[in-house]
Amino acid sequence: MKANMAIGFIAGLLLIAMVSGCMPDANTVVNTPGTEGSIAGFWLGLWHGMIAPISWLVSLFSNTINVYEVHNNGGWYNFGFCIGAGIIFKSSSEASSRVTKR
Repeated sequence: MKANMAIGFIAGLLLIAMVSGCMPDANTVVNTPGTEGSIAGFWLGLWHGMIAPISWLVSLFSNTINVYEVHNNGGWYNFGFCIGAGIIFKSSSEASSRVTKR
């Protein structure tokens, strides 16, 4: 039982480390391409919305991480970001509201 908990803990840490490598850039100029020369669209907005809680936590301790990519294409990025954040927050609220009955 303790081995399973240890494996789960290590897997969780590895997942957090992998996801933290995909944080949005820390760009300050709006409506211009980012450091990679691209502007974020729907799919990147979806991904950034899903990792928003982790991005927010890291942004508290780092000046190079933002929760929201400012170099985006407007409405489609915003739509993807909202959908991604909704997926994460809805699933976490459903998980916390489950009650097991015996």
